[in-house]
Amino acid sequence: MKPYKDLTAEELVQEIAQLKAEYKKIQALSLHLDMSRGKPSQDQLNLSMGLMDVLDSTSDLTCEDGTDCRNYGQLTGIKEARELLGDMMENNPKDIVIYGNSSLNVMFDTVSRAWTHGVMGSTPWGKLPEVKFLCPTPGYDRHFKITEYFGIKNIPVPMTPEGPDMDIVERMVREDASIKGIWCVPKYSNPQGYSYSDETVRRFARLEPAATDFRIFWDNAYGMHHLYDHHQDYLIEILAECKRAGNPDLVYKFASTSKITFPGSGIAALATSPNNMEDFLTHLRYQTISHDKVNQLRHVRFFKDIHGMVEHMRKHADIIRPKFEAVEDILERDLGGLEVGTWTKPLGGYFLMFDSLPGCAKDIVARAKKAGVVFTPAGATWPYGQDPNDSNIRIAPTYPSLQELEQAMEIFTLCVRISSAKKILAQKQAQQ
Repeated sequence: MKPYKDLTAEELVQEIAQLKAEYKKIQALSLHLDMSRGKPSQDQLNLSMGLMDVLDSTSDLTCEDGTDCRNYGQLTGIKEARELLGDMMENNPKDIVIYGNSSLNVMFDTVSRAWTHGVMGSTPWGKLPEVKFLCPTPGYDRHFKITEYFGIKNIPVPMTPEGPDMDIVERMVREDASIKGIWCVPKYSNPQGYSYSDETVRRFARLEPAATDFRIFWDNAYGMHHLYDHHQDYLIEILAECKRAGNPDLVYKFASTSKITFPGSGIAALATSPNNMEDFLTHLRYQTISHDKVNQLRHVRFFKDIHGMVEHMRKHADIIRPKFEAVEDILERDLGGLEVGTWTKPLGGYFLMFDSLPGCAKDIVARAKKAGVVFTPAGATWPYGQDPNDSNIRIAPTYPSLQELEQAMEIFTLCVRISSAKKILAQKQAQQ
């Protein structure tokens, strides 16, 4: 296909008329397709229905060490669950705390405790004149919303295929003691699907922050979410790297089974250094006596060990891989050669990123919505929802059926073509 920028104004007028006629036909279908969030599909959720059967009223709910999971106790989680999540997170079980169902909840609590009580004896963030957080951008909107909620100033840092721009990160944390943290999705990032390079991880481990209470919030949400068996991204384990670098307390590492079993009923975990662990438990003892040990035991009995979890994730990949491939195929078929956008081709995770021509993202998402397809709002991947280029759109392929996804993506590419053609036409007319 010929790039739109190479078409004459007359050719663009004809193209727009043809595309709008097609768009009106689609509007008449009154479709309702939701691509707004990265949720597992029903087929994926069905993979974990065995969780409902591994325990019943006749089950022995006693752990190997004699803990009765029906009762109080085991603030850090049962030994078996710490071992399972330890294998999943590539960390020593002794360095892990098992929480409830949501790692996002753990991250919120972590910021909240720092805000009210500080970090390892430091001044509470809420008593400081200004607190800032670095936000690799485009990034995960719910991360940004947590720090925004507390009045912390979110500072965008450009993302690259290797991870955040570490020249900027290193300089800013070294020079500004009001910067207290950075949000990271290091593997199959949201929304790009990028994984941090070895060099990026090592540079993170060797940061020299001006603030002693600076922490890296390392959300390894997609550590096991590969699309392919033999073509995968690998990530250096950050806690071990920090220890080697002499910065053992620099990282809070989060993970959960939310997109492995049931998002609403999984188990979340934090891995960190012994010093950070002691600080966490000092506060956690006031918050709860124990988390849901029955659910922890249920997950252990269901998976048995890390090998069971790996096999389970292969089944997930078999379901979502065709969806990612369908998105990439349709984008290439409908937009390839037009030079109206670029997109990522991740090897795992839950998202792809599309970058339109500057100034078109909001228009594309609005047009899609009028045609019956809901996407994440344009700009959501930026702090405060403000994308200065108005170009970034997150695509979440997992939830719809393959047929619905293909239909939604065809509508999306149609909207991209309309918006792009109109923009280029306006530019040409302005030059005349």
